[in-house]
Amino acid sequence: MSPNTVPLVFEGFGDPANPPLIILHGFFASARNWRQIAQQLAQRYHIYVVDQRNHGRSPHDPEMDYPSMARDLAGFMAEQGLERSTLLGHSMGGKVAMWFALNQPERVNKMIIVDIAPVSYQHSFNDLINALKKLPLPELNNRKDADCWLESAIPEASFRQFLLQNLVLDQGTFSWRINLDFFYQSAPHIIDFPDTNGMNYQHENVLFVVGGNSNYTDSNVVYGVFPNAEIKAIENAGHWLHVEKPGEFIEVVNSFLLKD
Repeated sequence: MSPNTVPLVFEGFGDPANPPLIILHGFFASARNWRQIAQQLAQRYHIYVVDQRNHGRSPHDPEMDYPSMARDLAGFMAEQGLERSTLLGHSMGGKVAMWFALNQPERVNKMIIVDIAPVSYQHSFNDLINALKKLPLPELNNRKDADCWLESAIPEASFRQFLLQNLVLDQGTFSWRINLDFFYQSAPHIIDFPDTNGMNYQHENVLFVVGGNSNYTDSNVVYGVFPNAEIKAIENAGHWLHVEKPGEFIEVVNSFLLKD
């Protein structure tokens, strides 16, 4: 590993003799959020679900942007002896996959980008991260306490439960598995995307799967960088389409993967 990469912890599914497929999760998520999808895709692929830097069980590092995470992916593939792989990335993970593919296209078999585009967004994570930082960890008796504390700042119950997967109990005391200071510092890089001026991915091996109720993906932006990409929408689904409509998501993904 070079000084600019961190070794990624991963979960493996399926027969190692099958073609590789690497799943890259989104911001605040981890490999555990993709286990059910991985198990279904493992019939034909050897699935690697990685914890990206500062997430899950992978090491923490103050630097978290798309060039650094793409280097982590390259280092992970080298560690696993993978010259090429199919990539599936959601949100932040999709941006990692896109930046990797734009810079090392020869290492990508197929690529599935889930509800994100190669663009910088305008939203902010500051309020969310500050709410998590204010959680009085020493006063918590259980996760229900944490859920109640966060309810006013984060009204959506399912999103609170997702975030609280990062809360760990050790010897009777709760702590965050993630480094919220690093997240706060890096959040502008997560909503950003590196300059793609002059960059173009001509291959036809790219699928963008988008939620019909989501506004994260602009087809004009996608085709500007990935002119031969295919875009498929899953209706009545938002940004977390793989959670909201897992059956339809798997169907769309498998249909794409089975194409020659």
